[in-house]
Amino acid sequence: MSYKTVCVAGGGVLGSQIAFQAAYCGFDVTIWLRSEGSIGRTQPKIDHVREEYIAAIEGMADGTGEWCAGIADSDQPFDKEAALAAVERAYSTLKLELDLAKAVVDADLVIESMAEDTQAKIDFYKKLAPVLPQKTVIVTNSSTLLPSTFAKYTGRPEKYLSLHFANSIWKNNMTEVMAQSQTDKRYFDELVDFANDIRMLALPVNKEKNGYLLNSMLVPWLLSGLDLYVSGVSDPKSIDLAWTRGTGAPKGPFRVFDTVGIQTAYNIVMQYQKVPGLVSPLLKKMMMPYNFKAMASVLKKMLDEGKLGESSGEGFFKY
Repeated sequence: MSYKTVCVAGGGVLGSQIAFQAAYCGFDVTIWLRSEGSIGRTQPKIDHVREEYIAAIEGMADGTGEWCAGIADSDQPFDKEAALAAVERAYSTLKLELDLAKAVVDADLVIESMAEDTQAKIDFYKKLAPVLPQKTVIVTNSSTLLPSTFAKYTGRPEKYLSLHFANSIWKNNMTEVMAQSQTDKRYFDELVDFANDIRMLALPVNKEKNGYLLNSMLVPWLLSGLDLYVSGVSDPKSIDLAWTRGTGAPKGPFRVFDTVGIQTAYNIVMQYQKVPGLVSPLLKKMMMPYNFKAMASVLKKMLDEGKLGESSGEGFFKY
């Protein structure tokens, strides 16, 4: 099956990027949102993504920026005008819809990209199942939750799996494709093809794993940085500098938190504190377990103060 019509459920940082990338690659894309307020929060994100693509294209054209494989192939002559035209086409054709039935009426693929909240996702799938066309395949962009948790609520577990994206997908053009026990391999293969069609590198995850490949490595690193801060060991700027100067990495944990959003950070902390095996018995002998209670308190205070990360102009740092 060749997908043509895509619905992205959720207009957060990644949801907006996924939708824009699919539209940039010529797909008919709708973002489903829960409220008028969600539209007010999502449109600025789409505007920002457009600006990021234009800046990236300008940098690719004059050699001042890094190459973005989600935009064009590096081994082919770069057509700046064609790329800019694709950006404007994506921006003008992206649709925002509050009516779920209308949003998915002809969808070949639904990409759920909502907050890392188990019950909220279950509620969404229960509402989605009765209005979904028979042909539609569903994937979750969850970064920490397993697709098997939600499969039965979709009404089509054989057509349900995970497709997880990295942030700044026009640059970090990678997806992780992970099935659950009831997924038909046909749809796994179709998702790999779709990932390629939107200029992503599809990486197979052959066994269900919280965090997939990327976040299985990334989240413990983020939590370690956050724990140093909430435990009073040091401040976010110094912790980030210890990492960036010590390793040559472009960002430390707190810059990454601001990029993905403090709400996502809070949801991850609330999820991971329920995983008893996160810190092994051996590591517990070497160091104290993470102070999840203090992490949650710090992040909740930031959310209450409107410090949502880069998207709001302030998180751990000001932008």
